[in-house]
Amino acid sequence: MKHLPKHLQPRWRYLAVELETWPDAAIDRRAFQRECWYAAQNLLGDPGSAHADMTVLRFEFAGETGEAIVRVRRGETEPARAALACIDEIDGAAVGVRVCGISGTIRAAEEKYLGRRGQDSEKRNVVFGNEERVAVLRECVADVRLDEAFAGATDLDYDLA
Repeated sequence: MKHLPKHLQPRWRYLAVELETWPDAAIDRRAFQRECWYAAQNLLGDPGSAHADMTVLRFEFAGETGEAIVRVRRGETEPARAALACIDEIDGAAVGVRVCGISGTIRAAEEKYLGRRGQDSEKRNVVFGNEERVAVLRECVADVRLDEAFAGATDLDYDLA
C-alpha cells in the first residue's frame, strides 16, 4: 500500500491538558479516553466527533494531579477544547480539566506546557469546622477529608493543628 502524498496527509494539533481531582481518586488512560470520546460525541455529534478525532496519546496521573496530550485534527482545536471542558467526572470521581496550550508537535507541547508543574503536596492535620481533620495541602489550598468526601478550602478556611 502506498503512502499518501504529504499534501494529502492529515495534519494534527496537540492539546496539553492538566487534570486535577480529589486525592483518593484513581484515573487511568482508558477512562480518560472514553470520557473524551463521550464528551465529543455528546457536544459535537457523531460527524463532529469523528472529524475532530480526539485521541489521548500520552497520559500520566499520580496522586491528585495528572497530565495528558490529546491529538486533534488541525482546524478542530476549538471544538475539541469545548468537548474537554464538558468533562466533569471520570469513573465517578469529580475532575477538573484545563487545556494549557495547543502545539503542532508532541515534543513542543510537552516542553512548553507540561512538566513545569512542580507542586508538592503534604498531609497535615488542620482545624476545619471546629474539628481536627486530615488535609492534603498544596500551596495555598487544601483538600480537607470529611467523613466520606473531601472539601476544598483555602488557607483562610483552616488553621494548622
